[in-house]
Amino acid sequence: MKRLLKFGAVILALGIGTVGYAQIMLRVGSGTPPDMAPADQQADAIFVDKSDRRLTLLRNGETIRTYQISMGASPEGHKTQEGDERTPTGAYEIDWRNGNSIAHLSLHISYPNAEDTAQAQARGVSPGGNIMIHGILNGWGFLGPLQGYWDWTNGCIAVTNAEMREIWSLVPDGTTITIEE
Repeated sequence: MKRLLKFGAVILALGIGTVGYAQIMLRVGSGTPPDMAPADQQADAIFVDKSDRRLTLLRNGETIRTYQISMGASPEGHKTQEGDERTPTGAYEIDWRNGNSIAHLSLHISYPNAEDTAQAQARGVSPGGNIMIHGILNGWGFLGPLQGYWDWTNGCIAVTNAEMREIWSLVPDGTTITIEE
């Protein structure tokens, strides 16, 4: 809810009135997910640099795309438990996708892995989950690149909706993702 209020403050700052806001909120998503790009154009790895706020798609070790990202509201350090609002660090993979998520499209990151789960269990807490690469929350897509000016997710990696459509088409399930500080 706090994040929703932050977005509401941005809307008021942009001078969008109540009627405009209501009309924007009715436009959820932007249709069906895009088709996958041809296999020879798809990424075979993703690298996320948390300190630089960048997600890079790689193919055969070469950069094919780079995006500015937002992360969890407490981005520094590795995610250790549910609710810590951190984006995990380490090696994972994209293991499934959701074309009907609450944010514009989403690719699931395989957090928690066995080590994450064991560490959380040793402390008697849940490691959390549902860490995704996703677009802006449905109904808020008009904010576009403004989303990159603050970390607003609960631990996910966020990009604009247009960027998410591109990432969706370029990243097949099973793609490795390395997230570093």
